[in-house]
Amino acid sequence: MKNAILLHGKPGKEEYYDPQFPSASNYHWFPWLQKQLIVNDIKADTPEVPLAYDPQWELWVKEVERYEFTPETILVGHSCGGGFWTRYLSERKDLRVGKVVLVAPSLGYSGWGDKFFEDFTMDTELVSRTGGITIFNSDNDDEGIQRAVKEIRQKIPGIEYREFHLGHFTANDMQTSEFPELLDECLR
Repeated sequence: MKNAILLHGKPGKEEYYDPQFPSASNYHWFPWLQKQLIVNDIKADTPEVPLAYDPQWELWVKEVERYEFTPETILVGHSCGGGFWTRYLSERKDLRVGKVVLVAPSLGYSGWGDKFFEDFTMDTELVSRTGGITIFNSDNDDEGIQRAVKEIRQKIPGIEYREFHLGHFTANDMQTSEFPELLDECLR
């Protein structure tokens, strides 16, 4: 049975602790995408990383390793979650997964990722161990995201690229919680 792991990004500390905001894994398009994958007979999990506002590599690894990875596993990561999948898969050269979609992947260039992405070398052969990697980038996202997208595309050949004009792919930027283009990419 196919499965998917949908990984959120780094929320702000105020958002993380605000009881009025949903948790990071239950915000933006995550609940919608999870449900759409489930109705397509794909078990979809949305891990909730503890203290996600202050990314600590070991906590993120511990959280995602609770889930099963197979050559059919679909991985989706938004922002820091996309950067996480890039590093995680680069460091686990024996791991084979299915489709990988990096939505506005961050490598911490906005000033918070010094430790999270330190001593990290992207695997230039990464695409060959997946069912394909696609980056969703928005031409009006911030400079740090643009820098990360450019670096990932330069260092990892064979990545597919899709460009949008949707800010940082958040509910506020998109004015919706639905993301049909992402669902289509996951199912492709």
